[in-house]
Amino acid sequence: MTLSRNHLILLLTGFSVSMILGAWVFQYVFGYPPCKLCYYQRYPHWAAAGFGILALLFGGVLLPYLAGLSAAVTGAIGIYHSGVERKLWDGPATCTSGNIGGLSTDELFDQIMSAPMIRCDEIPWEMFGLTMANLNALFSLGAALIWIFAARQKT
Repeated sequence: MTLSRNHLILLLTGFSVSMILGAWVFQYVFGYPPCKLCYYQRYPHWAAAGFGILALLFGGVLLPYLAGLSAAVTGAIGIYHSGVERKLWDGPATCTSGNIGGLSTDELFDQIMSAPMIRCDEIPWEMFGLTMANLNALFSLGAALIWIFAARQKT
């Protein structure tokens, strides 16, 4: 059974919507509030879903490629976030601990008091050694490849 271009686009649009819904379930049902990088991973899913809906409504070649680019962007953010979680590189100063060496007591206190409650460099949940950022990166980069495949299919 071969899926048509529109079926692939529908499935991929559903994928991005389900990733957002899944994030909301973790946030609102299971009580895992997102960090800044978690939010940044959601925005391209919204874009991919929007481009997918537009592609279903109006056809064309460009929209599936834009959806694929959006999926690739959220996958890249997921890779970046994964590295921050694993302490491979520093994350944004607004959501990681950063270097506190050389700070006075008052400066350290001010940094603690102005720090966000949810840090990007901590892993709140993982399954089989994979974090939510890892899973988003893997699934989204796979989806990006399928978007490209769908874009190349004849209508």
